[in-house]
Amino acid sequence: MEVTLQKNKLLRALNHVQNVVERRNTIPILANILIVAEGLGLKLIATDLDIELIEEVEAKIDSGGSLTAPAHLLYEITRKLPEAAEIVISKDDNQDHLTVKSGKSNFKLQTLPRADFPEISNDEYTHSFKLVSSELNRLIEKTRFAISNEETRYYLNGIFFHESNSENDNNGIPTLRTVSTDGHRLAQAELTLPEGASGMNGIIIPRKAIFEIQKLTQENEGDVEIKVSENKVKLIFNNVELTSKVIDGKFPDYQRVIPYNNDKIMIVNTDLITKAVDRVATLSSERGKAVKLVLSDNNLILSVTSPEAGTAIEEISVDFKGEPFEIGFNSKYLMDILSQLSGDSVKLNFSEPNSPCLVLDPSDEATLYVLMPMRV
Repeated sequence: MEVTLQKNKLLRALNHVQNVVERRNTIPILANILIVAEGLGLKLIATDLDIELIEEVEAKIDSGGSLTAPAHLLYEITRKLPEAAEIVISKDDNQDHLTVKSGKSNFKLQTLPRADFPEISNDEYTHSFKLVSSELNRLIEKTRFAISNEETRYYLNGIFFHESNSENDNNGIPTLRTVSTDGHRLAQAELTLPEGASGMNGIIIPRKAIFEIQKLTQENEGDVEIKVSENKVKLIFNNVELTSKVIDGKFPDYQRVIPYNNDKIMIVNTDLITKAVDRVATLSSERGKAVKLVLSDNNLILSVTSPEAGTAIEEISVDFKGEPFEIGFNSKYLMDILSQLSGDSVKLNFSEPNSPCLVLDPSDEATLYVLMPMRV
C-alpha cells in the first residue's frame, strides 16, 4: 500500500477520527484506526465499540490496501509537519510497520493486524430523514448543557430525540424534539418534524456521540441524513459517516415536571440579570452555589451569603406584579440556562418557593427550560 495526500486534508480527518479513540484502552486494537486505500482516496475508520466514525479523504493511490495505525501518534505526527506538507503513507505486505514520509521527515509506526479491527454491524434502519446541519446543531446546543453526568442514572447520560405531538405547545403540530435533564434542570428544543421521521422510536444519543455530532455540524454545511433503528443512529455528512449505539433505557416522562401553569411571571432584560447573577455568585462557595431571588413590584433583589466569604446583594428593575415572592436557585444552573437565550428579555414563571421554575425565551418559542429551586 502506498498513498500520497496533503497534510491539511489528512489532519482534518484525523482530528475527527482520533476523538473517537479512547486514550486508555484495554483492547490494543482500539487504540488504532483502520486506513483503507481504494478508488480515489483513503477511508479512515475509528471505533470504541459504541461509536464508529468513517471519513473519506482525497488522496493519490499508488497502490491500494488496508492497515491499522496508532490514532493519536499519527495525528500528532501529521499536526507537527509543515503546513503545505505532502505526506506519503506506505506499508509493504511483509512488514509489521507503516512508514510516514514528508520531505526529510521519516517515521515508522507499529501496526496491528487488519483482521483484528472490529466493525460495528449495520442495523436495519426503520426511519430516514434529513436536517440542515445548522438545525441539528441548534437542537443539540440548546440542550447539551443539561445532560447528566451521574452514571447510575445512565438513561440521562444523553439527549432524547423523539417525535412530539404535545398539545401544550405548537397546537399539537408534530415536532422533532430534543430533551435533556440531570434532575436539577431540564432543557427542551424542537423544530417541525422532517419528512421521514414520523412514527420513529424515541432514542437517547449518548454524551460522547453528541459532542462528536455537534463538531461535525459546525464544520459541515448543507443537509445531514439521519437514519434511526431501535439500537443505533447513523448520521451521514458530506464525506463523514458516524454510527452510534443508543442508550438502552427509557427516558423519564419529562412532561410531568414542566410547570406550564405557573402564574407568577417575571420578565427581565437577559443581559441585566445574567451579569447581576454572575456578580453576586462571586461569593458563592463550591459546595453551595445558591443565589436568593426576592421579588416585589417591578423589583428583584439577588443575594448570596457565604459563611466563609461574606454577603453580596444586587438590586435590578424587572417587570413583575403581585405579592412579594422569594426563591433560591443554584447560580451555576441559572447561568447555564441564561447563556442559552438569544433574545433581549427572559421570562421566568414561578409558582411556589419549592416548585420548579419555567424559563422561556420570548424570541424563541421552540425552546424552554425548567429549573428546580434550592433552599437558601
